[in-house]
Amino acid sequence: MMDATLDIPRATPRVFAHPDELAAAVGERLGESAWLEIDQLRIDGFADATGDHQWVHVDPVRAKRGPFGACIAHGYLTLSLVNYFLPQIVRIDGARLGVNYGCDKIRFPAPVKVGAHVRGVGELLRVEPLDGGVQAWIRVTVEIDGEPKPGCVADTISRYYF
Repeated sequence: MMDATLDIPRATPRVFAHPDELAAAVGERLGESAWLEIDQLRIDGFADATGDHQWVHVDPVRAKRGPFGACIAHGYLTLSLVNYFLPQIVRIDGARLGVNYGCDKIRFPAPVKVGAHVRGVGELLRVEPLDGGVQAWIRVTVEIDGEPKPGCVADTISRYYF
């Protein structure tokens, strides 16, 4: 599937027709997003948006001589992609509203180098009812193609209202 706005591949999400179906899937792998290349333009844009212009992110010449051998994405850039990956991983039909409620735990096990391809892989950790909906804890692991460790692991909390 292609995203018409961005003209990049998008994965087909796992679809749940009802909150009870979601609750029944606790402990399951939900699927994965499409791969996304992390280019220097994206890293520079994030640096501009956040004011974090540390050389390891935005100076290719200096970064090449640094500890990673290249520029790396900001950890928070990698984390922000979880919001891009989640709708590719899971969809709750019938929900009138879905909101990000936060994260329980976030880790950055490995740097994401410029030029790397990453994707999100979802696992449903927990579902609890709330007034008018459900709250779901979904672990999103940001895999780096060809690397043994992920760039980010985030235990997200989403609320879906029906």
